[in-house]
Amino acid sequence: MSDADGGDGDTVVVSGATGLVGGRLLPALVSRGEQVRALTRSPGALPPSGAPALRSVEPTGWDGTAPPRAALEGALAIVHLAGEPVFGGAPSRARRERIRASRVESTLAIARRLGEIPHSARPSTLICASAVGYYGDPADHDAELDESTPRGTGFLAEVCGEWEEAARGACQHGVRVVSLRIGLVLAREGGALGMLLPVFRLGLGGRLGNGRQWMPWVGIDDLVQLVLFALDEATLSGPVNAVAPQSVSNADFTRALGSALRRPTLFAVPQFAIRAALGELAGELLGSRRVVPAAATHAGFRFECPSISSLLARELEP
Repeated sequence: MSDADGGDGDTVVVSGATGLVGGRLLPALVSRGEQVRALTRSPGALPPSGAPALRSVEPTGWDGTAPPRAALEGALAIVHLAGEPVFGGAPSRARRERIRASRVESTLAIARRLGEIPHSARPSTLICASAVGYYGDPADHDAELDESTPRGTGFLAEVCGEWEEAARGACQHGVRVVSLRIGLVLAREGGALGMLLPVFRLGLGGRLGNGRQWMPWVGIDDLVQLVLFALDEATLSGPVNAVAPQSVSNADFTRALGSALRRPTLFAVPQFAIRAALGELAGELLGSRRVVPAAATHAGFRFECPSISSLLARELEP
């Protein structure tokens, strides 16, 4: 990373540091020689900083919305990953508001803080999470969706639009902004794959609905490498689809996971059951988005796990 535009040249601020992606991002940053300020509402949840993989991580408390100015000042870059889990409970009005506020309000607060910091000590880059929910559920389920595709409709599409607009607010302070539209993150230790593995190992796994819907996904190590690439690649800005280049339907993913585990995949979760459980958020599982990583590929990023089979081989290896 270059420190030509401000900051101390080796400090990266990371929010959501105790989450699924943060758990692999922090040691990856440390291994590159970066100092890390980990913004977390639970500083004690981080492994001890004396652990070799986290030897240069400084836990920094915040309320999940407004980071202390001192936490950002003097850093070179910010990676903002924090946000209320979308599928972490019933989709009540209060929970939908938490989903929105944890993303939009926190990003607005970060952009405001950046404006308060003198240019010489202001981070030069903001890498902000977004999601493929930005595209909604397009009418043409087979159309490829790149970063130029207009925003779709629905709750998460609206949240993602506001989220990215909040991040763009940092541009007025001379900060380079990258919004990563992240697909379904697949990792053995948690997230969707972590929840599915016990079910599939029992032979109870199956497709969701008819299974024909495209399922934009990304392996967690490729996502971490894309974050690092975005930190280093000064010409990269704006929305970037963080998805694997080889699209897969839910039915194909189901078959691939069953095959990797040598288990049958005879069961299916009917659409009505998903809609009853998730309400308006059901479209995030039943909707079809054939998202492609056009911006990342054009910038020269190479995926180590471009196919679902290569990803499962890595994540399920003994």
